[in-house]
Amino acid sequence: MEAKILNGKVVSKELEESVRNRVSEYVEKYGKAPILATIIVGEDPGSKMYVKMKSKACDRVGIDNRVIALDDTITTEGLLSLIDELNNNEDIDGILIQHPLPRTIDEKLCFDEIALEKDIDGVNSKSFGAVTMGQDAFASATPSGIMEILKYYDIDVSGKHAVVVGRSPILGKPVSMLLLNSDATVTICHTKTKNIAEILKTADIVVAACGSPEFVQKDWLKEGVVIVDAGYNKGNIGDVSKEAYEIASAYTPVPGGVGPMTIAETLEHTITSAEKKQKRIEEDKKKVKTISVIVRANS
Repeated sequence: MEAKILNGKVVSKELEESVRNRVSEYVEKYGKAPILATIIVGEDPGSKMYVKMKSKACDRVGIDNRVIALDDTITTEGLLSLIDELNNNEDIDGILIQHPLPRTIDEKLCFDEIALEKDIDGVNSKSFGAVTMGQDAFASATPSGIMEILKYYDIDVSGKHAVVVGRSPILGKPVSMLLLNSDATVTICHTKTKNIAEILKTADIVVAACGSPEFVQKDWLKEGVVIVDAGYNKGNIGDVSKEAYEIASAYTPVPGGVGPMTIAETLEHTITSAEKKQKRIEEDKKKVKTISVIVRANS
């Protein structure tokens, strides 16, 4: 039986269309577009290219992406001050910091400064904690995209053994928690895990996210495994050997699998943040109105 290709381009296109419709309704109702503030520090070519791709995607769906380009001489304190300013700007619906940041900046400290309701990339430690506990917060975009792909192709993870290869704070760890919250039994491995081949041989679903070209080998996996390759290395090479596709029941290709979902999820999180903000505003107005009525009645 030929393996099913889990095509992220197809899923992301449909998600973008959904976001476009929601943004259109939002603009019609509130008279303004949702605003995403994207911070980029320095002149890294890869980061600049990715920010440009995000800006084009925002244009396609009607989101106002305001790119704040900073010189790499900015200090951690300067960046924290900017983030605080954006947190307090009621017009801003989402804040995204393009990473990696220069080594002179405390990246984690800056991530943790982003207000939870505007942390559309799920980089704040508190966002991760909330997601882990199944509470209302944004998960990182790529893990969210992985779950969306599995859902789109009707791959039920409940009761399945999912092995995640990778432990990064914005990919391996959050996707593990999302899988666990969806009733999968999750094992987290990494490039230093002993007997990793034996562990992977028990996996129904493998999520490869270790950033090591073709790290996961065909003979490490069992027949019928679902492969989600979230790796992207030089030369369009994933973290799983392409030979492994031969025994898989389904797999995400590289490129064209997980990659396209990251930007699509960023868009979805931004409109969701904007909608939640308007809901909070409306609820606050109702509370004020109710209090006013009570005060008048008691006057």
